[in-house]
Amino acid sequence: MTAHPDAAARFAEAAAELRATPFRDDIVVREIPSPSGLAPFSLALAADVRPDDHGDSVYGTGRFVLLHDPEAPSSWGGAWRIVAFAQAPLEPEIGTDPLLADVTWSWLVDALDSRAAAYHSASGTSTKMLSKGFGSLAGEGDGAQIELRASWTPDAPLRPHVEAWTELVGMLAGLPPGSEGVAVLGARKGGRG
Repeated sequence: MTAHPDAAARFAEAAAELRATPFRDDIVVREIPSPSGLAPFSLALAADVRPDDHGDSVYGTGRFVLLHDPEAPSSWGGAWRIVAFAQAPLEPEIGTDPLLADVTWSWLVDALDSRAAAYHSASGTSTKMLSKGFGSLAGEGDGAQIELRASWTPDAPLRPHVEAWTELVGMLAGLPPGSEGVAVLGARKGGRG
């Protein structure tokens, strides 16, 4: 491994940029332990949409991990990589929509584009899950959930990328951009997926 003496300083600057990002009031973002072994430098954030007093959210959640490897792995196409996750419960009827997975991916692309967050080498999966309770869980009825896992190589600046991710988390939870302070008329039924 080649020495990169300024890599730690570059990562510290990027981490400070993300930590200083203001987020919408109805999405609580906090720093969490980073996964180990993915890159020499990493920062992880978690988001919860309108969490209750215990920090749990019935609306949706997400994770955002910024990775930095000065060796620029060829699969990344650069020295930086973002790994993102977002999930939210849905009404069962919405969960059966055949275009739901495509729409979810398009929301990520739209969120990145709306923030002018330049990127390349994107990949990911969009998964919809349907569930039905049986036995002692039969009373909970049917449920559905959407989940997006994605990664991409960002171009600077990095703040628009974390802003786009929180926009996606909010959209999956049914909060369109600019809806801060708007009442949510009850939680969707959560999937047990």
